[in-house]
Amino acid sequence: MNAYDYSTYLNTVWQDAVHRYEAGERGVDTFFSAELLAELASVGLKAIEVYDFAEDFVKTGEPDFGTFLLICEARRDYFFHVQKGIASTTVLHMDSLPSKEDAVEGITWLPRILPKALAKLRGELETDLMFCCGGDRRFFKENNIHPAEFLRAVWAWSETPEKIIDWVKQRRDGKLVTADFAAS
Repeated sequence: MNAYDYSTYLNTVWQDAVHRYEAGERGVDTFFSAELLAELASVGLKAIEVYDFAEDFVKTGEPDFGTFLLICEARRDYFFHVQKGIASTTVLHMDSLPSKEDAVEGITWLPRILPKALAKLRGELETDLMFCCGGDRRFFKENNIHPAEFLRAVWAWSETPEKIIDWVKQRRDGKLVTADFAAS
């Protein structure tokens, strides 16, 4: 995959998946050739991620391609810069996540989305888990945070979750503060 054309290439993959889903094709196993699976893996992506985003887009109109691209780019950067291009063999299972009702400092869903975001960055989500699912999107809307921005904050502050909590509280209170990742 050519790095310069990455976003154009990913848009082609995304459009194809959306069209296939709209045409009634179901199941991640039918969407992608072995060559495409290898190309996705070369940038840290899995077929289920493309499929889930296309499925949700067709069903609900979101997340859009731009959000998909930014999330994929955060994962790709983490894959290359932190994991040095080596995929993790660890898997985060749904039953290990905090409940959907759990809260920290009054922020529901935050205890659940923190490990999901870190697992997304690491490529460790089990196939039944989606970063930026409907529940995640509700959390992002309620707290005025873009999903890719949240991934970058989790990447920067994974060792200091109190910084993430404080940042989310400020965003929730209507302050459009940006995450100062360099100050980590």
